[in-house]
Amino acid sequence: MLIGALFQTARFASSFVRQSSTSMGTRIVSVDDFAFKSFVEHETAGRPATLTGTTIPEFEVWCNKLLSSPTDPLLKPGYAPFCKHLFIPNQTSAKVNVLPITPENEHLLRSKYEARTALELPVLVRYFPRHLIEGELPVASFLDVILYSREQIDIENEAMGKEKVTGADRTPWGIISVKPQEVDYELPMNPITAMRNAMGEEYGGSGRVIIKKEYEESVDYWSKNAIIVG
Repeated sequence: MLIGALFQTARFASSFVRQSSTSMGTRIVSVDDFAFKSFVEHETAGRPATLTGTTIPEFEVWCNKLLSSPTDPLLKPGYAPFCKHLFIPNQTSAKVNVLPITPENEHLLRSKYEARTALELPVLVRYFPRHLIEGELPVASFLDVILYSREQIDIENEAMGKEKVTGADRTPWGIISVKPQEVDYELPMNPITAMRNAMGEEYGGSGRVIIKKEYEESVDYWSKNAIIVG
């Protein structure tokens, strides 16, 4: 990726961040309700927003200003044909949410059964509670904006009994997650996420079967790292 060119584009785009999303031309992406929890409009006392320093309309303006079409070369392939990634320099206050596991911090690891929405089956996750991590976390260098095609979102919504998205938010791609991180490429999917996907759409997955090599790479990475929650 030409990081210098992307930074230049992002700086140009940032001048539009305070505009209303309705002032834009063709919209390529919109924030799907699955990703609402990352934004300040939907934070709660027990679940603070990941993307501090921006709102949903502002973030949509930013992403759409970077993209010229649904086949824009800035959209990188994801784990399946219906998934894409947009890696952008972090213009928010979002901080890294993954830490290496070390002998000094491994005693802080916790686990729990968690469902990302009320319609999903809970799965076992391992994490660092934020309040146990001493000091300030660094602001992330990049954001990994994860997109699903509108067709895939429709399939999953129907399987889970949710209504189809209509109107201005029915863009070709929907933002289903935003991950603050230090690198401009995709980190391995968490093994439990791969398992959830393989369970099928009716359980909150995508119906994509597990690929052994990818799963083994994921296990290797997440044996050495863990997410930060809270």
